[in-house]
Parts: sequence; structure tokens; C-alpha cells
Amino acid sequence: MGESLGESGTGSQWDSLLKNLGSWSGSFTRIAPSGEIKSDPDSLVTLVGLNQNQTIRQTIQQFGAAGELLYDRLLEYSSLGRGTLFFADGAFSQGSIQFAPFAEFGAELGFISGDSRLRLVQQFDQDSRIAQLTLIREQRQDSPKAERPALTPDQLVGVWQGEAVTLYPDWRPPSHFTTALTVSLSADRLTQQLSAPGLNFSSTAQIDGSILRFEQGRHPMQLLLLPGGASANLPLSIPRREAFLLEAGWLIRPDHRQRMIRSYDAKGEWVSLTLVNEHRQAG
Repeated sequence: MGESLGESGTGSQWDSLLKNLGSWSGSFTRIAPSGEIKSDPDSLVTLVGLNQNQTIRQTIQQFGAAGELLYDRLLEYSSLGRGTLFFADGAFSQGSIQFAPFAEFGAELGFISGDSRLRLVQQFDQDSRIAQLTLIREQRQDSPKAERPALTPDQLVGVWQGEAVTLYPDWRPPSHFTTALTVSLSADRLTQQLSAPGLNFSSTAQIDGSILRFEQGRHPMQLLLLPGGASANLPLSIPRREAFLLEAGWLIRPDHRQRMIRSYDAKGEWVSLTLVNEHRQAG
């Protein structure tokens, strides 16, 4: 939550935000579309509840290699912005509610697991091309640090059974459904088969180091394998007048992965946010 959360929200949404209270130490890793790390300053983000948790005071600080303060921002808010939704466990996404050509566009997708958080910011330039990713890996201060290596294709292989929940910006009741994802490797190619209610498709990616290139269809997608068990699945260029999605993943444990999908319709309007909890099946 690098910016103010702004306007309207519901009580349950606010309660879910409160799951993020505390002091979180970590780093803001800025990554080029090629996967190259551009900078990686240490960070401290603190969220404190005021007025019996009716207001949140948030500080965001980044530090240089010698510990010098590079960035310091203070925010206070008492409601949630229209571009923000929270899941019950405190996971969330905030970002643009409308895609428009020739305008900057982006979103943040954030996960939380115990004393760990992982957030991914995807930013697109005015030509609708991916410009930069910011990966934010955080741990509650004074808690044992969870070490998670960079994600590899081998870690994705297997049969994953998932439970998904979809939230909607218009506050309609959430949708719940099951998913099944099968991932296999063959030489330098990764194949995945995904099934969910009303959805059944397969796709194949060319593996190029930490980049998986899905080139089927009219609009290529790229999956970046990132530090901390993270991944970013996104279009290289946002298509106009067609539906698209932004996705982030987090391998929390070898047999437990979460994925979050922020979906936009053909008009460029934000229409839903889905969180999938997947567990790899034994054998």
C-alpha cells in the first residue's frame, strides 16, 4: 500500500485491512521487464491504528546501502479507495480502475502469510507497455525471517488443487469455486493445463532463464520468475478493446502457492479480483 487508500469501503473490508497492522521490514526490489534487478533498497513500512482503529497512519521509508534515508512518506486514511479490495486474510489489491490508451496504468497485488508479506507493483507506460515491476518482500519486525529462494520452473511442476474466491468492485457477493492446474516440463518448455468452472485451456511457454514466454494467441504473455518465490504474469503490452488480466503468484511453501488475478473487461474497466489458494498434490 504505497499510496493512500482514499474513498469508500465496507466494515468487513476495513477489518481485513487491519490484518496488515504492524511494522514490516523488507526491501523494494525494482525490476526491469527483462527481469534485471535495477535497485533493491531496504524498507520499513509501519501501519498503526488510531482512534480505535478508525484511522490508519502509514509510514513508508526506504534506506540506502549505508543506512541513509532515501524516501520517507506519511499517510493517514479512514476509508478505502474505489480501486482497492481486501480478502479476509488481509491480502489485497489496489490500482487503476480504468485502462485508457496514452495514460499510465498499474496495480499492486499483495499477499500475507503469518508474519510475511509479499507485494508486487506492475507499472505500464503511456504506450501501454510494461515499464517496471516493484517486488516488496516484508517480514514483521522481530519475527524470524522466512527464507524463500527465487522461483524456478521445477518448483511449479505438479498437480495443484485450488480454492478460489472472487471479489467485485460493485460489492456484489463474492464467488467461490475450485480450480485444478497441472504443470509439466519438457526440455526448455513448460506446459500448463488449467480448469475451473466454465474454463478449460492449456498453454505452453518457452523457458528463457527466469522468463517464461507464452506466445499463443494474439497477445503474448510473459511470466517472470522472481526472488522470494514470487512470479508476475502480465501482458508485454496491454491490448486495446480486449479483456486482459494482471497476475501475481507467491510460493509460500513447496506445496502451497497463492495466485492473485486482477481482471479488466474489453472496455478497460476493472471487473474483479480473484485469490487462488493452491496445494500441490502428493505423488
